[in-house]
Amino acid sequence: MALALSSASFNEGNPISARHTCEGEDLSPPLRWEDPPPGARSFALICSDPDAPGGTWYHWAVYDIPVTVRGLDEGLPKSAAARGVRQAVNDFHRAGWGGPCPPKGHGTHRYRFHLLALDVASLALPTGAHCRDVERAAASHVVAEAVLTGTFAR
Repeated sequence: MALALSSASFNEGNPISARHTCEGEDLSPPLRWEDPPPGARSFALICSDPDAPGGTWYHWAVYDIPVTVRGLDEGLPKSAAARGVRQAVNDFHRAGWGGPCPPKGHGTHRYRFHLLALDVASLALPTGAHCRDVERAAASHVVAEAVLTGTFAR
């Protein structure tokens, strides 16, 4: 069975609840996935907006997620290290989740949650690493991946 990613807050291609955006409580959404594929030793999750006016905008990267973990609860603390995982600095210049907040009137944006099953237990990135650093470091270690896309407009 292929790796799959889901959320109790939104379905594939549907709007993300305002609760998870700059217009709400700005809490990270709950996410769930299934058993890892053979060879997986950890997970990384990257959320980005490819529709941002200046190019792809990174909202979140969580990495060094133990292979035994099957999801992230809503409202993961916005610290660089929380609940046994590490979080990168996003394009809002802070560690942790930065919810959807497209410019008003810019139309509907897509938010791509990209789950990567990795063949290493740790990406060994320094504190303060950016979401792009996580994406680059993970690229050569991917054994499986899943994508969940939500939308939001202001």
